[in-house]
Amino acid sequence: MSGKIDEFVRMENICKNFPSVKALQDVSITFNTGEIHAIVGENGAGKSTLIKILMGVYQKTSGEIFIEDEKVAISDPVVSRRLGLSAVYQDVTIAGDLTVAENFFLGNIPKTKFGLVKWEHMFETAQKALDALNIEVDAHSLVKDLPVAQQEMVVIAKKNFDKSRLIIFDEPTALLANEEVEELFKIIRLLKSEGTAIVYISHRLEEIFELCDVVTVLKDGEWVDTLPVNETTEDELIRKMVGRKIEDMYSISHFELGEKVLEVKNFSKKGVFENINFDLHKGEMLGFFGLVGSGRTEIMRSIFGADGFDDGDVIVCGKKRDIKSPVDAINMGMGFLPEDRKIQGLALEMSVKENVNLASYGDISNLGLINLQKEKMNANEYVNKLRVVTPGIFQKVLNLSGGNQQKVVLAKWLCKESSIFIFDEPTVGIDVGAKTEIYKLLQELLEAGNAVIIISSYLPEIMGVADHIVVISEGKNAGTVIREDFDEEGLLKMASGIN
Repeated sequence: MSGKIDEFVRMENICKNFPSVKALQDVSITFNTGEIHAIVGENGAGKSTLIKILMGVYQKTSGEIFIEDEKVAISDPVVSRRLGLSAVYQDVTIAGDLTVAENFFLGNIPKTKFGLVKWEHMFETAQKALDALNIEVDAHSLVKDLPVAQQEMVVIAKKNFDKSRLIIFDEPTALLANEEVEELFKIIRLLKSEGTAIVYISHRLEEIFELCDVVTVLKDGEWVDTLPVNETTEDELIRKMVGRKIEDMYSISHFELGEKVLEVKNFSKKGVFENINFDLHKGEMLGFFGLVGSGRTEIMRSIFGADGFDDGDVIVCGKKRDIKSPVDAINMGMGFLPEDRKIQGLALEMSVKENVNLASYGDISNLGLINLQKEKMNANEYVNKLRVVTPGIFQKVLNLSGGNQQKVVLAKWLCKESSIFIFDEPTVGIDVGAKTEIYKLLQELLEAGNAVIIISSYLPEIMGVADHIVVISEGKNAGTVIREDFDEEGLLKMASGIN
């Protein structure tokens, strides 16, 4: 295809009402061939609802959808696929126990007239589809054996193979390393050059400016603006989304440091990290920065007792501690908010009430019987204190937004009266407004005399909130930088092992 830009999908005056809320109100938007169109907005702005209507997951309350100027009725996902619409979601959905080629032909396995599977044809065809997008994956590979990034690339290749004319990317980089993001962008640009219409949804505004042509802002279920990316700025988009400037996001207070509460000496685990040393004080936000694979998360997991270590000492409040499991760490006042909150930090099918009390049931139980009144009191106290947006404490955590799920994880450790908090990528997949809420909560923790370690691969975030930054490079401590000396280029050089 030539890459010529023509209107492909037009959504006019789309409204969607749920029993208790108007999720979308008269939203109009157009997606063109050969164009990358970003949609931005806070959680609850209506982005997901709009996309689900286009994909046939939800039915619109009113409004019209046109494809190539012809009115269409998208009653379910099967119809949307038939119309050439598809989506790549943050959580990769693909059959892990099958080969890449089998996934390509799932539901449509080619067979001979004798009923035998055309294996050679399947593998050759799938490999050509992968090669066409410069994806270095063997079509014979089992999907479950591939890294997450390659699984995502396989999904994209399959959508292209299925002749999708519009592909929606919903937070596609949330689980990818920097170099994997670049590979993804190359593929998206290639799809654009071939005339595919691309819809790109991301909380990472820097990606919008690097990749996209047009951006639409939604707020509270309503259209705010659509404009060329090269005619706006991050500040302007944030103002349109939430009414604040980008620098205001990181304007947390910093406090005088108190007594030392954690000391890590000569901490090592063979092949993972080596000779790690640092101190943490009351009222301190200590940042840990490193490239993906540097070992920063592994260090914290070992300190918390989730993984073992070979040598070194962990000293808590002046006493050397033998931490063999997370239970030991929890009993010493530590709380760990993992990067993958959905898998490691929450019981998604359980209620807000149960999640808040998860680490504290031993404290509110007697002879195996839970004090139900205390359980409810705990949940209500921390839901109110952390401003968790939920219909009530009996709501399943699964149904909360990413920002509110993160607040519930924090509530669990506050309920346990933790005093040392380890946050691993605390704002991944969280919108701008919710990020500001999380930073405010971090400030409140510090003000109350707690100590916080924050691990982040996003430099503007860690430079914005930390008092000091420990840089980890290939499992080693590359140096500790004080706030006055923070410099993005310098920190990146340290993390990359460049002197």
